[in-house]
Order: sequence, then structure tokens, then C-alpha cells
Amino acid sequence: MKWVDNHKGVFNVEVVAVSSLHTQDPYLDKFFALVHALDEHMFPVRIGDMRIMENNLENELKSSISALNSSQLEPVVRFLHLLLDKLILLVVRPPVIAGQIVNLGQASFEAMASIINRLHKNLDGNQDQHGRNSLLASYIYYVFRLPNTYPNSPSPGPGGLGGSVHYATMARSAVRPASLNLNRSRSLSNSNPDISGTPTSPDDEVRSIIGSKGLDRSNSWVNTGGPKAAPWGSNPSPSAESTQATDRSCNRMSSHTETSSFLQTLTGRLPTKKLFHEELALQWVVCSGSVREAALQQAWFFFELMVKSMVHHLYFADKLDASRKNRFPERFMDDVTALVSTIAGDIVSRFQKDTEMVERLNTSLAFFLNDLLSIMDRGFVFVLIKTCYKQVSSKLYSLTNPSNLASLRLDFLRIICSHEHYVTLNLPCSLLTPPASPSPSVSSATSQSSGFSTNVQDQKIANMFELSVPFRQQHYLAGLVLTELAVILDPDAEGLFGLHKKVINMVHNLLSSHDSDPRYADPQVKARVAMLYLPLIGVIMETVPQLYDFTESHNQRGRPSCVAADDYEGESGSMISQTVAMAIAGTSVPQLTRPSSFLLTSSSGRQHSTFSTESSRSLLICLLWVLKNADESVLQKWFTDLSVLQLNRLLDLLYLCVSCFEYKGKKVFERMNSLTFKKSKDMRAKLEEAILGSIGARQEMVRRSRGQLERSPSGSAFGSQENLRWRKDMTHWRQNTEKLDKSRAEIEHEALIDGNLATEANLIILDTLEIVVQTVSVTESKESILGGVLKVLLHSMACNQSALYLQHCFATQRALVSKFPELLFEEETEQCADLCLRLLRHCSSSISTIRSHASASLYLLMRQNFEIGNNFARVKMQVTMSLSSLVGTSQNFNEEFLRRSLKTILTYAEEDLELRETTFPDQVQDLVFNLHMILSDTVKMKEHQEDPEMLIDLMYRIAKGYQNSPDLRLTWLQNMAGKHSERSNHAESAQCLVHSAALVAEYLSMLEDRKYLPVGCVTFQNISSNVLEESAVSDDVVSPDEEGICSGKYFTEAGLVGLLEQAAASFSMAGMYEAVNEVYKVLIPIHEANRDAKKLSTIHGKLQEAFSKIVHQSTGWEVGNSV
Repeated sequence: MKWVDNHKGVFNVEVVAVSSLHTQDPYLDKFFALVHALDEHMFPVRIGDMRIMENNLENELKSSISALNSSQLEPVVRFLHLLLDKLILLVVRPPVIAGQIVNLGQASFEAMASIINRLHKNLDGNQDQHGRNSLLASYIYYVFRLPNTYPNSPSPGPGGLGGSVHYATMARSAVRPASLNLNRSRSLSNSNPDISGTPTSPDDEVRSIIGSKGLDRSNSWVNTGGPKAAPWGSNPSPSAESTQATDRSCNRMSSHTETSSFLQTLTGRLPTKKLFHEELALQWVVCSGSVREAALQQAWFFFELMVKSMVHHLYFADKLDASRKNRFPERFMDDVTALVSTIAGDIVSRFQKDTEMVERLNTSLAFFLNDLLSIMDRGFVFVLIKTCYKQVSSKLYSLTNPSNLASLRLDFLRIICSHEHYVTLNLPCSLLTPPASPSPSVSSATSQSSGFSTNVQDQKIANMFELSVPFRQQHYLAGLVLTELAVILDPDAEGLFGLHKKVINMVHNLLSSHDSDPRYADPQVKARVAMLYLPLIGVIMETVPQLYDFTESHNQRGRPSCVAADDYEGESGSMISQTVAMAIAGTSVPQLTRPSSFLLTSSSGRQHSTFSTESSRSLLICLLWVLKNADESVLQKWFTDLSVLQLNRLLDLLYLCVSCFEYKGKKVFERMNSLTFKKSKDMRAKLEEAILGSIGARQEMVRRSRGQLERSPSGSAFGSQENLRWRKDMTHWRQNTEKLDKSRAEIEHEALIDGNLATEANLIILDTLEIVVQTVSVTESKESILGGVLKVLLHSMACNQSALYLQHCFATQRALVSKFPELLFEEETEQCADLCLRLLRHCSSSISTIRSHASASLYLLMRQNFEIGNNFARVKMQVTMSLSSLVGTSQNFNEEFLRRSLKTILTYAEEDLELRETTFPDQVQDLVFNLHMILSDTVKMKEHQEDPEMLIDLMYRIAKGYQNSPDLRLTWLQNMAGKHSERSNHAESAQCLVHSAALVAEYLSMLEDRKYLPVGCVTFQNISSNVLEESAVSDDVVSPDEEGICSGKYFTEAGLVGLLEQAAASFSMAGMYEAVNEVYKVLIPIHEANRDAKKLSTIHGKLQEAFSKIVHQSTGWEVGNSV
């Protein structure tokens, strides 16, 4: 053999061991070897060159446990399940060394906390959405179970134990662990045939357990016993202890048999058995320093481990059917109470410093208490929840900015309330006579039985609708939820504005889960569930000024003011008990004051923070769900107790609901989809420009250093207020994972859902209105309430509605008019005009069902008016005016369908036998003929839609034809003014408004003899000589004193002032400042007579502006002429 290049190495050989049995880590290897030595009772133990005797085994074992944190991460991950099993066994089954029991619970707990925290930090990419490591979660779910317990014992084989009873053990050696049986006389293993001993069947093991007299089976985990036993499957002893021991014998690391006498001789005392959840709670409570910090960081793991241990204990100890109060010992419950209290203290004290960790800890604690509600005494768990709440509440009211801590409490409550038996936990069928505790204990048998069969008890209805102390004590969790909602939505609550959406979504999600839960599908059951949320109605009524105003898009139908704002000052509008801000279960905390009125002026109302569109919509959906499912008799009794103020407030809320849930149609969804898609393309283009274009990192840095970022065209894209160049949570082009461009099918599906929701919402509103009508029909103050009901009803008719809803709506309207005719024809004359307009609009509908119902309603309206005074002049005039208004403003007006409806009305009149001998049929015929003439003029107008000059000329001719009908002439003059204004012909629009004001002044002078008012159209002659056309000197002029004549809102002093102000504004926009002065000459005497200094100040200010502009223009002309 010849060496190459003087023994120089040519290549190197490296051997890498790949094994699923050998850890290849000295720390893990030592730990497993020592545990194996304890299991086999083989001393001395040789680990490499070190020889460990039994007398120093305890110190070596403790040092090996503490050294586990120094082991490499990869072998720890590979052997994690086995490692955790061994540590848990050391906690539960303390080893007996040299005749003494060695308590390794604290050391094992510290090692577990350290290992788990280390895994979480190093494997941060292997986490789910809740921040839980999937490796640890899989251990809890699939691997962990109490030692010596196995739910399904295999049937014994003829020659020994079934294979499923055993874990495979490692090769037998001094350094390899086989199992964790600390003391044994014989070792049996199916996985290692070299181990000697006679295999024992499960029957024999059970017999040995039951036959053992000297062994305390409740405390020992080692199976011992003699040869006498009962046959397999029999039950020699009915005690739970024997059953527990039998179950526990089936799950072992390896099978073994021992006698108590041998064990006692060997060790001098029997080994004790501990329950893992009890030991875990104890060690967690007493730990401190870095160990406690590590446990807090991964609290979810220990909480879930504890819960699974508790459930296994109940199952294997056959305690699932036992009373909840007797399931766990008091010392364990004391440890849990201390643990929850200290963790709640950590959350309160550290929420500002360790935000991320506290959020995880808060969530873990909430899930833990949620699980405890299923297995422990519910009253005890409620006390734990109350403990957490008291600690958070005491801190909250001392903070200037409590939003972060309040947000944590909301998350905590949301998780607690996600319990599957949330409704049952709230005791929905009990009376409001609670005990002293937050909620009475509910046994497992009671909680599983249905309590929805009891009848509604006769109790004070008001207590069911307010957040009183009895309500919050009896319906504990629901009381917490509604109290959070009331406190956060309070306009005077400082620093909680950002939580509006969060708390509203919590309530919305709860109600959604109830609605979709098949257990509550029965209407009576759902009514019981809705009783838990009756105070929600009052809470939402308090928030009316803060809700988004969905009626702003309906310019012609503004939000109603059911009662004057001044009326609210004398009566408290609070719908919520004064105890709403008290702590849960009667603990006093500072109260939050609430506003005394809900109808505020536009300026004061907007001082409070307004909810977003989404939040307002969700809140209104919650309101409608409660109104829909609540017991009708309960609502009616509550409405009876409400004041006029509170009922009008409810009607105002229903009015808002109509606008909120109006059906938008497919075109709106398509337009929204196209805008969203366009916006996403713009964002993508900006991003590409930033990455590839001229706005690179270098250019951006230079611009920032020069302070030119705000002036750069891309400054808005990057955000000039942000010093950091990239921040993921602030960047304007965050990636949107949603599919932005929706398909046709998706848009149609959204439109279908929106239509169904609109129908459902409006039907609920209609049902509520009928309950209100039934309630107030017997009261003295029904007039103002019924007026509000009619406003909501008319508003719903004006919105886009389904045919199904309109059928019911027309039926309700007919019943209302029939039952209270004086409401329309004597008190709410304005609403009579609105009703005629709505009915006429639906008479031109393309759907025959809607046309027939609208025609019937319109005919019955005429008939009702005729029966009162043998004349229906009011309805006749209102219908004619409404048709004129409809023709002038409606875009989708259909003449053919309206003619069919008019023919139907005529048929009704001809076939009405009761009124055939009266003048009613002839009057109906005259009205229909007049309406046909208006429709004929309409056809001519439609032919010239593209010719604005010809269209205005036709409108002028039609208005001229109504010379002797002041109401209709005024309507067409206003239509003309609107058309001119749309085309920015402000001078022409102003002249139409002046003619309107002259017409009103002419008839107003006949009605009211007031010296400060204009004497007629002659007063306006300086503005326009044509106003003399409005003179009421013809013999055909109808007296304004007759019914139905000059009944519109403009034939009043306020109406005249409004027309003149509009005319002045139009003249000003047209630049005709001299005419502005002439208009204000008519206005000033009226305001002087009323001593309205504010209006006079405004007028003179505008006059100063007008004259200044005249002077400026004159100066300009003089300079131009001189040049």
C-alpha cells in the first residue's frame, strides 16, 4: 500500500445517524435514561462514563429535568409528545426513590412551561389564527390523556393483552427508556420479546386491582392485587372508585403486575396518585418569576390541558351524571379561583405594556371559562366571570382613555357568550326574582332539559324592558352584553367611540346565531329567547341622534319630527333604568348620565359621534329581530305603559328603518361592483408605479429629506404624515384577498338577498305599527301617535317595495283610514295629500296586483271622504294636485297603466249600490275625466322631453289652464321653477317663484287680514309686470274658504316667506341684485311684525352683499368707459 501525498487525506467520511428511537441529544437522552431506570428499577444507571446510584438519583433526575431547556430544538420537536407524556407522568405519579416519594411537580411544570414557550417562539410560522402552535394543539387533541385511563378497553386475547393496550417500547438498555412504571417486579412487553415474565390478561389485571385490600385505589396509579377477582365484565363493587381503577388499568405504557405487600416491602410506603388538573392548577398558582411569565405567554396550552384532564377525570370516574357541585373538590376550586383572579390582575396591570401578550392571555382565559361552563358548577363559573369584571371595572373608571381595556373586556365577553348553551345559561323562563348570587347554580340535568314550555308570568312589564338589577342578575350573560352596549353607545361616554362597531357586531352575531339555531326554530321558543333582549329596544331608542341618517338620500321625504323639540324638555326620555351603569350583580360604580331628549337640532345632534352606516344598519337589524320575535302581548302591554314621547321616539326609529332597508335594485349593485373594481385597478397602478416607476426608494428618500413629499404628485399615495416608508398596517395598497369583480350570478344573488331583507324588515315594521295602533286606539292621546304611524306608513309607500309588502301595507292603510277617518280629513291634511300622491304612483305600477290594491285604496279614500260630508272636494283636489306633481317629477311614470287604474276606480263607483242614488258616481266621473285631460297634456310633454324650451312652454300652458285652481297652478309654477333651476336658468326660475309668491299673496289676503302682509299680486309689480296674471278677479275663482281649496302648506305666512327667500336666492345667483332688493322689501315688513331679529340681521347682511356687488359692477363699468 502506498500513501498519496505523504498521508494527505483525499476525502472525509461523516456518518449522520437517522433514528426515530435515539434522541441524539445528551439532555434528552439523560432524562429518558433516568426515567427508564426508575421504571425498570435497575440501579446503578450508566450514562456514558457516568454511573448514577440510587442514593443520588433524585438530584440527577431534577437536574436532568431542569436541563431539558438546553436541549436542541429539533429532537425536542421529534420527541415532543413522548417528552410531555413523561413530564406529566412525573407530575401525576411522583416516583418513589429509596423508600421516599419525590415530588417533581414543580420541576416538571417549570420544564413544560419553558419547552412550550421555546417552541412557540422558534416555530412562529406554525401557528393558527389564534396564535396556537399546531404541534402543541395536536398533542392536546390527539395524544394527551390521563395516565392509566383508556376509554375503550380491548377484549382480551387468549394468550395475553391485545396490542392496542400497549405502547411500543424502546430497546432495553441502561440508557433507553421503556416505560414509566416506577417500581415493578416483572416487566411485560409485546414490543420486546427478550423481556422475561408471564403475560397477564386484562381480566387478571382487573381481578388483581379489585382483589387488592391493602392498596388505596383512589390515590395509587400502580395496579396491584392478588389472584382473586370477579369475572371480566362483572361489577363486583358498585363504588365509583373500583370503576375508576378498572378504567385506569387499561391505558399503560407497558403492562405489569405487583402486589401491595411487595411494594410496601420495597419502598416502605405506597405511591400516591394525583389528578393532573389539580396539580397543574396548584403549580400554576404557586409559580413565580420566569416560570410564571412563560406559563402566561402560553396560557392557552395549560388551560386546554387542564380542561381535557378535567373532562377525562369526569368520564373515567363516572361523574358526568353527578351533581356539578360535587364534581370537583373545594381545594381545586379555590386554586382555580386564585388562578383566574391573578390572571385577571395581570391583564388589568399589563394591558398597556404587553399588548399582544395580554390579548392572547385575555382570549385564553375567556375560552377557559367558556369550557368550564360545560363541566363545572355554573354558579361558580359566574362568580369567576364576576371576579374578572370587577377587576376590569375598577380599573376602567380610573383611566382617561379606557378604550383598550374595554375592548379586551368585549373580547372576553364575546367568547364567553359563544357557549352552545348560552340561552339556557340566561334562564330565559324564570321570573325576575333572583337570589343573591349572580346566577343560581344550574345542574347538568336542568341545563339539558327544555325550559321553554312555561307560560309568560304576570310580572311588571317595565322590568323586562330595562336593564334593572333583577334583570341583570337573573339573565346574567345577556345583562352583561346589553350593559356593555348601553355604556359604550352612551354619547357621554368618553374614549369609547372606537368600540361602537365592535359591541354592535357582538350583539348582531349573537342574534344571528339564535336565529339560525334549529333548537330555537319554534316561534314560542324564539319568543323566549327574544325576552332576553327586550331592553335592547330601549338602548337603541336612546341612540336615535347618533344613528346614521339614511333618510338624507330622500330629499323630498325628510326625517319626521314627530313632536317638537321643546316638548322634550319637560319629560325625561330615558328608556334605560338609572342603574344601567352599575356594576354587574349590584356592585356600585360611577353612573353615566344620559341625554334627556332624543330629538336634537341638527347642530347639537351632530356634536355626538355619529355611527357608521354599517354599525347603524346592524343595530337596526337587531332591533327588528327583537320586535319580530318578541311576544306580541308583551310588546302591547309595554307600549301601553310608554309615554307619548317614547312612542314617538319608537316611530322615529321605525321611520329610519324603512329608509335603511329600502331595496336598491340590481343596477345599484352593478354600479358598486364596477366602482370597486376600478378603485382596485387604480391602487394596483399606484403600487406598480412605486415599485417599477420613477418613485423608487432613492427618489422617495431624497424627496423626504428635502421636505417636498407633500408637494409631490405621489405624496398622497405614500402618506405625507408618516415618517416610515413602509408600514404594513398603514399602506394604501394592502392586498385584498377578496374577489373584487363579481360575476353576474353573485350580483343577482346579492340583489335577491337585499330584496328579501327589505321585504322582511318592512313587514316587521308594519306588524309593529299595527301593535302600536291597537295599543293607542283606546288612549286619549292617540291623535299624535296615529299621525306618526301614518308618516311611517306613507314613507314606506314612497320607498321601493316588493309586491308582497305593498299588499299588506295597503290593507293596513285602508283599515287605518276606515277606523280613524278624522285623522286624514281634519287633522293630518298634509298627509292626506301625501297619501293621494303615493296611491296615484302605485296606480301607475306595471304589476297588476299593486294597481288593483292602490285603486281600491284610492276609491275607498274618496268614498270615506264623501260619507263624511256628501262631498269629497278635499280628496278630489289632492288627487288632481298629486297627479300634476307626479307628471312633473316622476321619471318612470306610465300613462297607460294609470288609465287602467282610473277605469277601475270608475267601475267601482258605478257598481257601488249603496251610493248609486247619490251624486258620488257623477263626482267620481268628473274627477276621472279631469285626470284624463291632465294625462293627455302629459303625452304632449313626453313628446318634447328633448326640447327644454318647448317643454317649459307646455308646462306654462298647463299652468295657465289652472288659472282658477290656485293649488294646481302653484304646483305647475313650482315644477317650472325646478326645470329652470336644473338648467341653471336662475333668472327664469326666480320669476316663476315670484309668480308663485304673488299667487299665494293674492289668496292669503282673502284668508287673513294682516297689514304687514302684501295686499296681493300688485305688491310684486316692481319685480315683474306679468305678476298681474295671478289676480283673483275672475268670476270662476273658487273661494279659499271652501274645503280643499288653498289647503297646501304654501298658502300660509311661512309658505309665502319660503317662496320669497327662494326667489331672492335665485335672483342673487342670476346676478340680478336690484331684484333682490325688491324681494326683500316685501319680506322685511313680515319679519319686523314678528320681531324676528335674527332673520332681519340675515336679510340686511344679504342686502349689503347685493349692494356691494352693484357698486363693484358700476365701478367696473365706469373704469371701462374712461379707458
